[in-house]
Amino acid sequence: MKIWLDGELRDLESARVSVFDHGLTVGDGIFETVKAVHGKPFALTRHLDRLTRSARGLGLPDPDHDEVREACAAVLKANPMPLGRLRITYTGGHGPLGSDRGEHGPTLFAAVGETTRRPDVTAVITVPWTRNERGALTGLKTTSYAENVVALARAHQHGASEALFGNTIGHLCEGTGSNVFVVLDGEIHTPPVASGCLPGITRALAIEWTGARETDLPLDVLDRADEVFLTSTLRDVQAVHRVDDQELDGAPGPVTAKAMRIFDERVGQDLDP
Repeated sequence: MKIWLDGELRDLESARVSVFDHGLTVGDGIFETVKAVHGKPFALTRHLDRLTRSARGLGLPDPDHDEVREACAAVLKANPMPLGRLRITYTGGHGPLGSDRGEHGPTLFAAVGETTRRPDVTAVITVPWTRNERGALTGLKTTSYAENVVALARAHQHGASEALFGNTIGHLCEGTGSNVFVVLDGEIHTPPVASGCLPGITRALAIEWTGARETDLPLDVLDRADEVFLTSTLRDVQAVHRVDDQELDGAPGPVTAKAMRIFDERVGQDLDP
């Protein structure tokens, strides 16, 4: 395996980040996960734009898009695979053992790992913890991900692949690594960015391509939705057949199935929409 780290490809043994890197010591970093199909990244421009928004939200220097593109191309060429999870990570760099940043500049690395296409349907649970829609990191894709690790572990313990959060005012928000959509009377709805959810790349494309509406939704909408589906970089559009202990018969339902079909067709037409 070859990994891009600070300007060059390295093998796995030599690709090492300092133990004083702020991304490790205090979670001061951002990242993007990009789907790569036969060595070609999907929606890379949108991912780079969000990487920059996240950097600005943390007060990091803007990442050099040309360098990031070079890094992505290099690791994809060096590690050929039919379907890959391309990970771009950008941190505050070498710093002190505290919240203050050092003066060494950011760390950039990119790596890719092989993955497989997700099942068409999955199960989810809701968790008692909340997303803070007014937090300093709200809407940013940061490496401060431990909350998601805890929630996802609980989901796995209950035979589910994802955990869904409400926010501090009891509205439906998002999953640990996905956005959530519900179908009510034939119409597709998803929580607005103001709910505290991450503005997902696949979420945005699904809204554009299906006409989904951004709607403030109470968390208990999951109890009465006709259909539920998730979107994310590696899930694309994925139907939900169970929420907690409630089965959604016939998943994927007709609206979700159409959304899945539209997404697959549009992705096949343009790898950088």
